[in-house]
Amino acid sequence: MESTMELTKSGFGIGYRHLISMLMFLGVLISYALRINISVAIVAMIDNSTDTQIKTYPEYSPQKDVVLSSFFWGYVVLQIPAAEIGRRFGPHYPLGIAILLCSITALLTPFIAEFGVTALIATRVIHGLTQGFLYPSIHNLCSKWIPKLEQARLVTFIYAGCLLGTVISLQVSGLLSGTPSLGWPSIFYTHGAVGILWSVLWLMFGSNTPAEHPRISSEEQKYIEASFSDDLASPSRKIPTPWGPIFKSLPMWALTIVNCGHNWGFWTLLTEMPSFMKQVLDFDFTKMGFLSSLPFLMMWLLSFVFSFISDYITNRNLLPISTCRKLANTIGLWTPAAALLALTIFITPDRPYLAITFFTIAVGSNAAVFVGLQLNHIDLAPNHAGVTMGITNCLSNFVSIIAPLTVGIIVDENSTEKEWNIVFYIAIGVYFFGNLFFLLFASADIQPWNDLSKNSDLELNVDTKPDVHPIDNKCKENPAYDHDNNVKY
Repeated sequence: MESTMELTKSGFGIGYRHLISMLMFLGVLISYALRINISVAIVAMIDNSTDTQIKTYPEYSPQKDVVLSSFFWGYVVLQIPAAEIGRRFGPHYPLGIAILLCSITALLTPFIAEFGVTALIATRVIHGLTQGFLYPSIHNLCSKWIPKLEQARLVTFIYAGCLLGTVISLQVSGLLSGTPSLGWPSIFYTHGAVGILWSVLWLMFGSNTPAEHPRISSEEQKYIEASFSDDLASPSRKIPTPWGPIFKSLPMWALTIVNCGHNWGFWTLLTEMPSFMKQVLDFDFTKMGFLSSLPFLMMWLLSFVFSFISDYITNRNLLPISTCRKLANTIGLWTPAAALLALTIFITPDRPYLAITFFTIAVGSNAAVFVGLQLNHIDLAPNHAGVTMGITNCLSNFVSIIAPLTVGIIVDENSTEKEWNIVFYIAIGVYFFGNLFFLLFASADIQPWNDLSKNSDLELNVDTKPDVHPIDNKCKENPAYDHDNNVKY
């Protein structure tokens, strides 16, 4: 049998880590479909210009942007608690139950909408609360299941589910809402049913770690665990979350700020593109759903290009990992900024397909963040990847609340491209300064607070009597501890 070092160098074929990755990919895909279907559905819900038997609610129009942003009211609340729950008890069951509840409420949305716009907003808040478990749980699982040699490819594949989910949901939602016999309620019925099916599969076949999976081979488990070496604590050792050092960490703040910049631009485009295309470019529902999904299809395809390039560069040590992350992030944020600037200069209502081209460049190039800021959470602290993702996602998604509301202040039903240009100028500025901060202060080095027990100078003040000192206890358990880890005690 190969040694763990040989396994780490040579790789270990196809295994259960790929099944878990596929399930996580589908979970992200379905979660995003449930998340963004409202972008198309709300346009059809408030439109009474078409001859259809489906009930519409034009009186909800003044609250359209509140409905679009209300998902994030719930989403930010449970990010950090969800990460801590995943750290303490494992993310497997919490994630499955959360998406199950989200899917059930989606299924009930057409009935709930009859009780008023406040009830509709409450439903979206519940969706946000349940999906607060998504990113912290997925990042926690990635830090345990994805070997370093395969990290860029598999993590990108998993998170690219958000793009394919967006593409599928926008197209399906556009077709369903434009069909008189089905209409906008069918959007929620289909999305909810698929989400329930995934939840059942995940609860049956998912697992917190390779060590807990009942069917994984010992060779594959050894290959995965050897990949992380001393960076990742063993599943049996529960290390506390170092809240103080995390919030004092400048690389962590750089990651948080650039995540805020990314979220502002991404969610402005994701939630408002259908409205822009109908209002300024005058597309109908069927064409709108298809064309608004094209940029996200391009982003999905480019995510694999960037991931393979990133793995090629890092596995061959062509560039330092920190440089690779910063380069990817620059492509992912400054290229969209340039495309949106071009959009404001060249777009008029008589050139709608040129607008789609610039939207496609802006959203497509954003795929580079998967091997930039997304992987940087695992770079900094694999032991706390779920918690760090929970923190950055919580703070950055306050931006996701503000962005649609800001758009609602700037534009209304009668706005022209002039008002929409202001929306794009704001996104350009946020993209630019967010990535600039990341370039100046980000790092890809393992942070000392990844495992404080290995860094005694960072530990809190404790009683240093020989019989109770934590390092002495480690030395009793492992006589070579002070030699292997260069710790003085």
